[in-house]
Amino acid sequence: MSALSAIHAIDRALAFVERCLLVAIAAGMTGLMMLQVILRYFFNAPLFWAEEVSVQLLVFMTLFGISLLIHHGQLVNINFLPQMLGRRGQLALNLLSALAMLAILLLLAWLGWQWVARADVRLEMGATTQLPRWYNYSALPLAAAAMCWHQFAAMLRLLPSRPQEARAC
Repeated sequence: MSALSAIHAIDRALAFVERCLLVAIAAGMTGLMMLQVILRYFFNAPLFWAEEVSVQLLVFMTLFGISLLIHHGQLVNINFLPQMLGRRGQLALNLLSALAMLAILLLLAWLGWQWVARADVRLEMGATTQLPRWYNYSALPLAAAAMCWHQFAAMLRLLPSRPQEARAC
């Protein structure tokens, strides 16, 4: 197996894990909110922590959902400029924008790790659950790292696979 094939296999496996995670989080959040409604309106015994946990789950869903969108290439794309260029210009502009996005995502992941590692953040507790919030905050650097991997794999897919293709540009 070539290095490129291994990178793309890892990319697909990561996307599969993210998809499973998103389905599980969505199911958990839906079940929790349904339970909250039933307990609040039928038994007058609400779960005081349900909203906080749902918001935390929504943060995970949002960040890992964006990562999955990067894998599938479904982020908003403004492509009028590349369409005005030739094949070589399109390739150069697409590679440049992919590289810029990768740099931004790497910075986001690094800053996220720095933030989660701070002592004041690691000691912060949830208002109703009294659980540490660092695990919820860690969604940012984890998802950003996954986004970096997907962006790296997408950038490699932009490169011509054969020398003849590179000369044809």
